[in-house]
Amino acid sequence: MSADSGLATFRDSGGLWEGYDVYEVATPDGWAKDPEKVLEFYNLRRKQAAKAKPNEGHIALARLEEYYDVTIITQNVDNLHERAGSSNVMHLHGELSKVRSEKNESLIYEIGDKPIELGDTADDGAQLRPQVVWFGEMVPAIEKAASVVPNADILIVIGTSLAVYPAAGLIEYASSESDKFVIDPRNPHLLSMDSWIHFPEKAASGTPKLAEDLIKKIENDIS
Repeated sequence: MSADSGLATFRDSGGLWEGYDVYEVATPDGWAKDPEKVLEFYNLRRKQAAKAKPNEGHIALARLEEYYDVTIITQNVDNLHERAGSSNVMHLHGELSKVRSEKNESLIYEIGDKPIELGDTADDGAQLRPQVVWFGEMVPAIEKAASVVPNADILIVIGTSLAVYPAAGLIEYASSESDKFVIDPRNPHLLSMDSWIHFPEKAASGTPKLAEDLIKKIENDIS
């Protein structure tokens, strides 16, 4: 979804973000080895995310809230969904605009697009680190997300490789009776499963088309 707003994804860039090895900047080992490099990387990403704008896909999902009870479960760490107008967004992998104590996960601070440096500390005196879930860390929101998916009448999967767990496993919780859609220009493995309807387009173009179909369905039911 965010790629269509100009933000690079690690899968599509060969395992690198802006010349950084993801395992050096997105793992606890990388943080322990070179925290200054990790902070530099996330300071760059934070500024990039702040300059990016929601695309038509983000806007279409926000518009769906006028007709449906929408919960967005995202692996993206930017706030483009919120800036587009979505009110119920669950960030599985954290948020770029927030930082936390490296020792106390409950000490979280909103910093917007500001940089953090070595020596910047939380109220407990510990170094601040990005409020982002790194490879090898627990995903705190996964249980809540797993409780949402089975109750969805409509499930839409947008622009994900479904290669990163535990997020990729969420589709296994989907109800057999739900309507299921996947928006992706590639041929995701979901297509080998029954009942998935494929929109072979990028998020910014396919999402508005599906949203319009779903809105028309509601309007037709009302009339």
